[in-house]
Amino acid sequence: MEKFLYIALFAPLVSSLFAALFTTTKKKTFVGIIASLLIFTAFASSSVLLAHILNNGAPIHVEMMTWMATGDLYIPFGFVVDQVSVTMMMVVTLVSTIVHIYSIGYMDHDKSFNRFFAWLSAFVFSMMILVMSDNYAGLFIGWEGVGLCSWGLIGFWFHKESATWAANEAFIMNRIADLGMLIGIFLVYWNTGTLQYDGAFEAFKTLDTATLTWIGIFLFIGAMGKSAQFPLHTWLADAMEGPTPVSALIHAATMVTAGVYLVIRSNELYDLIPHVGLFIASLGAFVALFAASMALVNRDMKRIIAYSTLSQLGYMFAAAGLGAYWVALFHLMAHAFFKALLFLGAGNVMHAMHDELDPFKMGGLKKVMKGTFIMMTLASVALAGIFPLAGFFSKDAILEAAFVEHHYIIYSVLLFTAGLTAFYSFRLVALIFHGEERYKLFGIHPHEAYKFMLVAMSPLLILAIIAGAMKGTYYEMVISVLPETEYHIHSHLVYWVMTIGTQLFVIGAVVYAYKKYADWKSVPDGSSDVEQSFMYKLLYNQYYIPYAYEEYIVKPYREISEIFWTKVDMKVVDATVDGIAGIIYGTGEKTRDMQSGNLSTMLKWMVAGTVALLSLAVVFGLAARNSDEIVAILSALGVM
Repeated sequence: MEKFLYIALFAPLVSSLFAALFTTTKKKTFVGIIASLLIFTAFASSSVLLAHILNNGAPIHVEMMTWMATGDLYIPFGFVVDQVSVTMMMVVTLVSTIVHIYSIGYMDHDKSFNRFFAWLSAFVFSMMILVMSDNYAGLFIGWEGVGLCSWGLIGFWFHKESATWAANEAFIMNRIADLGMLIGIFLVYWNTGTLQYDGAFEAFKTLDTATLTWIGIFLFIGAMGKSAQFPLHTWLADAMEGPTPVSALIHAATMVTAGVYLVIRSNELYDLIPHVGLFIASLGAFVALFAASMALVNRDMKRIIAYSTLSQLGYMFAAAGLGAYWVALFHLMAHAFFKALLFLGAGNVMHAMHDELDPFKMGGLKKVMKGTFIMMTLASVALAGIFPLAGFFSKDAILEAAFVEHHYIIYSVLLFTAGLTAFYSFRLVALIFHGEERYKLFGIHPHEAYKFMLVAMSPLLILAIIAGAMKGTYYEMVISVLPETEYHIHSHLVYWVMTIGTQLFVIGAVVYAYKKYADWKSVPDGSSDVEQSFMYKLLYNQYYIPYAYEEYIVKPYREISEIFWTKVDMKVVDATVDGIAGIIYGTGEKTRDMQSGNLSTMLKWMVAGTVALLSLAVVFGLAARNSDEIVAILSALGVM
């Protein structure tokens, strides 16, 4: 099985290097095809490994080579395929294969077509390193790799200032969080003597609670940045400046899920510090509601879907923080399918609407985009958690975990958020596909996407529908690695009241969204009473958090930097360096005549040198106590 592990790991790297060979040439369709085939090869190998895990159950562990070996530190290039990592491998490679195929059509007219596939495949390779590594150091390599690739892909259209700004924001904010993660990794090694998962987890059992708490906190800080948890969340919505396939990959299968994976992989640590887990769950519930509230009023199609990702990440962290790690991983998997489908559907709409993102400027698109309409509607049903689609089973399990563990505030927040999710999801669907054809006011003539793009999206649609049925098989597979916990409300009456009540609440939100927006006729100009209200402005401006960051962090930092640049760097540092250089240069200019080659000049300098040496000898001689010292001094000077 080792060869399949290496194929799954390195096929994306080969894909990236192959595409990179053509980055300086014109668009080559075969680059996209070959890159997609190589990613599919990784998916096929991952499928073989999944079959092995299901049939055999024994993890596959390989050490490719030694990376670091100095003193007591030993870090190999080691990889493990177990029930957790193979789940992530399947999600990453499946979604990536679909995104690659879809991108052949989506990026068809882009002059940097080849460069796009080089970055995209490198993104997949980095994520595979992250999830397959058997130690924290290897995980960190992949962690930084996806950070670098996200920078290249978010800022892919670097000629746009907004794109480069968003790429830099994502990169810098993640570096802030990664400092915390590095400290956490250092603490792991300092206290356990190893970075291997197995060795570290075993050693954690012998450490005191305070040490474990600090390790758990610092590792979670890294997860907060990568998975865009408050207050390091602002980069996620701004990352929509990248091409839509990138958004699908980031939000569904790669970068933002890495933080959740870190917590799940470190479950043996967080089980020992439940107070930190409760903080993670509470923050997750807050972020779920926080992000959903901002999506209610947003007028950017991709940002609305991005906020839904942020909200669903909150659900995942809530589950993981409560110790329901397998539930968090199951929701991560189910969410990947319908979220990728939503983003790719949004890409179809963008192409049809000439890159227009305001849903209020659309309307009636179901007449010309039936395939995209069906896919996005069903993906929204899954996102809303409506039975019997995948989102129902995974989200319902998170609500059950919160209820059974008696965290009723977290349960209530997540339940209320489910209603908000249903509302903003179908607000978007209603504005885009129903009502009057408002796009005609702007002279737009929409069209459906290429058929092969719709065909490529169809596996996501199928999985968004049926993935919930895999819950039992999935549970039986992962409990050999993750804690064997089942969450069942013991009273059947309470369970059915909760389940049916939740469904009625969610469906009611859907009906209300359709009633309010399905027959929308005009494009809001910001003058209505609702748009002028305090709450609307608060939500539309993201609670003024980006403004606060700009005013109270970015601007003061910039002003301090300018002061240090103009007052310290230029007038002190540069002036000192330039002054020393000027003195040396001036001295050289004045003494260059010594090497003129003129015999008369050289004799003059010889006489001057002799006089100087004799003068020194006299001075030292007067200071000497006896003749022996005088002789020694003159000998040292070369006079005697």
